Amino acid sequence: MKKVRIGVMGAYRGSSMINYCKRASNAEVVAICDKSPEALDAQRENAQGMNITFYDNFDAFIEHDMDAVVLANYANEHAPFAIRAMKAGKHVFSEVLPVQNMKEAVELVEAVEETGKIYAYGENYCYMAAPFEMKKLYREGKIGEFEYGECEYVHNCEPIWHSITYGEESHWRNFMFSTFYCTHSLGPIIHATGLRPVSVIGLEGTKTERTERTGAKRGAFGMELVTLENGGIIKSLHGGLYKNSVWYTMYGSKGRMESAREDAEAGAVDTIYVNTDEYSGGYDTAKLVSYHPEHDTDEKLAGFGHGGSDFFSMYYFCEKILGDENADTIDVYEALDMFLPGLFAFFSILDGSTPKTIPNLRNKEEREQWRNHTACTDPNAAGDMLLPTRLGGTPNIPASVYEHMKALWDQECQSEAESYRTVAFNQGSGK
Repeated sequence: MKKVRIGVMGAYRGSSMINYCKRASNAEVVAICDKSPEALDAQRENAQGMNITFYDNFDAFIEHDMDAVVLANYANEHAPFAIRAMKAGKHVFSEVLPVQNMKEAVELVEAVEETGKIYAYGENYCYMAAPFEMKKLYREGKIGEFEYGECEYVHNCEPIWHSITYGEESHWRNFMFSTFYCTHSLGPIIHATGLRPVSVIGLEGTKTERTERTGAKRGAFGMELVTLENGGIIKSLHGGLYKNSVWYTMYGSKGRMESAREDAEAGAVDTIYVNTDEYSGGYDTAKLVSYHPEHDTDEKLAGFGHGGSDFFSMYYFCEKILGDENADTIDVYEALDMFLPGLFAFFSILDGSTPKTIPNLRNKEEREQWRNHTACTDPNAAGDMLLPTRLGGTPNIPASVYEHMKALWDQECQSEAESYRTVAFNQGSGK
């Protein structure tokens, strides 16, 4: 069987994709790139006996003879590297997030269209057991037409913040806005329904004690109220509430399905509940079932993060490259359908939570007004359109907070060496 030759940029979060290629029958790693000497040394040890070339700069890496590039670098830097990779003739698997402003979104879409290369967005939560089953059931018409859904990705990162920002005030996580990291929540419902978001209202949590203790400048959590093209509505919640939650529910015209709550101790996103009628209005035909969805590659999932979803996102990407047009990947348009509600929700928050129309970048005429729109909270990308990191302005956080985070990180490195860093990156989707 032919194998896709893959180069991985980002040796820490990229460890999951590297391990996939070590075990997969459809892929092999041929190059790894990272600016950290320690990261490269760790991967050299991990790759003994494998024919892998190591690079410390992207310019040399992108010239390597390979079919595809996995981008597992910082979440706010994916778009420029994805564009360069596709223009260099490589297919792209982009970890979260796809872009950080509208200028990047327009350029990314046009790079995909111009090069014809496969772009797959690595929103792994779409491939967790319950959300993946929800897509299958929805496309079969199990709950009828989508009417309403709720989704949550709540992750209190305070205990590990020093491990994922290293005490660096300039780290992207400290500057992301409250609705930025929205595709873990919104993504699975967008993927299941295939419906495009058309408008959004944003809301922001203002209790920021925990974020300021860590040095994060954002609001505590974000919420998007998204209207879809068929009139259905999604309430999406994500951010740093105190107790973690990954949960999805979908209401249709003849039923409901949802994953188990984490506190239910019923398998969480590995368990699905389906409560449906045979037809809309057939209330005497109601059936309620719950089960653990199985997949024909379940035996290969051991050791892969995010409930095995890290396996599927890579598997389908490679299958798409090898010619399977039906491989379940997330293309550039769908990736932006998942991300843009978060960006425009923040525009809404800064404008008094007024509704904002979400552009459809499939339409070339809609792209022009956004071509030079750089508004975001990243000083390196926003130019003269820099936004405050939260409602009320960007806070001034004392240097002592970052000094404390750095001391915690240094202490952790001394006690657990670099292995903890790899674990921290594989626990979250962060880089």
